[in-house]
Amino acid sequence: MDTRAIIVREIELVATEQKRTLAPLTDELVLLDCGLDSLSFAILVARLEDAMGFDPFAADEDFAFPVTLGDFVTFYDRAPVA
Repeated sequence: MDTRAIIVREIELVATEQKRTLAPLTDELVLLDCGLDSLSFAILVARLEDAMGFDPFAADEDFAFPVTLGDFVTFYDRAPVA
């Protein structure tokens, strides 16, 4: 399964479990407008670490936080795997 598919699947699962209504998940969607709250994002990042085996937010490098869903997918695609 590719990175985008994993991320979208996990977003949909978290939204369902947290009873959140999602906006259509396009690459241009601004993450703050997707329908998830901060708790949902924390759960999402933890689940993605389990699913993908790494947490790109834990890197020692400076990074620009992803703004859109497309940025978020790219952020995971380009993250160095330890």
